[in-house]
Amino acid sequence: MASPLVSLFLKESEELSSEGRTLWIDLDGNNPEAQQWLLEESGLDPLYGSALLAEETRPRSLGLPSKKALLLTLRGINTNPGEDPEDMISLRIWAEKNRIITVHFEKVRALEDLRTSVSEGQSPSDTGSFLAHLCKTLNKRIGLLVTDLEEAGDDLEDRILMESSSLLRSEINQLRRQTIRMHRYLAPQREALLHLQKEELSWLSPLQRAQLREEGDRITRYVEDLDALRDHAAVTQDELESRLAERNSRILYMLSVVATLFLPLTFVTGLLGMNVGGIPWGTAPQGFFIVTALLLLLVVLLLWLFRRIRWL
Repeated sequence: MASPLVSLFLKESEELSSEGRTLWIDLDGNNPEAQQWLLEESGLDPLYGSALLAEETRPRSLGLPSKKALLLTLRGINTNPGEDPEDMISLRIWAEKNRIITVHFEKVRALEDLRTSVSEGQSPSDTGSFLAHLCKTLNKRIGLLVTDLEEAGDDLEDRILMESSSLLRSEINQLRRQTIRMHRYLAPQREALLHLQKEELSWLSPLQRAQLREEGDRITRYVEDLDALRDHAAVTQDELESRLAERNSRILYMLSVVATLFLPLTFVTGLLGMNVGGIPWGTAPQGFFIVTALLLLLVVLLLWLFRRIRWL
């Protein structure tokens, strides 16, 4: 089992050389040892420690100027096997000038990428750049998923023009569910990122604030794309329902015409089939052919009548 407490130092820069390096502590929230360390040994107020371990979270940014710290909760794409990507994973972050604590209950690919960068000496150099880089990495994967959903929406629209199959209903509903679930997480994440770059924290430089503002704007664009995709999926579903209803109406119309066409024929054959005396041509050798010819003539007259009254 992996260690519940992973400690790494970010790359030292000239600005930090006189103050020491920034420590990044990555915790597995499912491990009791990590929970105990966070609540009892990390030096954090139990209120903030409990917030980092909360099971139900929503994206938010809470600046604590008095402690020169930040409590941040974000969501990332779920890349774990067997999971839905839009079921986004919660990532909890405690950020100070020289210490970062991240808590997660599932694997977060963005953190794994950052951990590899730190090990290779290519990581951000301080807390502010760490947050900016983390947000950029999370947004990159979010953008890829939004693009995939948009392409799926365009593909469904093209298929409706070609197929108009009722089987497409489930795919459209699935697309709408994915869009709604992503929008549920990204809307508050947009607010969290836009609020983050306004926090009054001395260790956030103007450049880092600009980078965070750019990531907030990017999330805003993704939310707008999801809004447009949700509306597009609704229009696509309406188009599908319209085409299916039109096809069903056409089928019912043709069945009605056929039923109307055969109704008088059935009436005539029913009369001639009565087992009573006096049936015309009942004993005539050519009776069958005469009745068949009359029925065909009746069909021709009905078809002419239907065309005249524009039923056909």
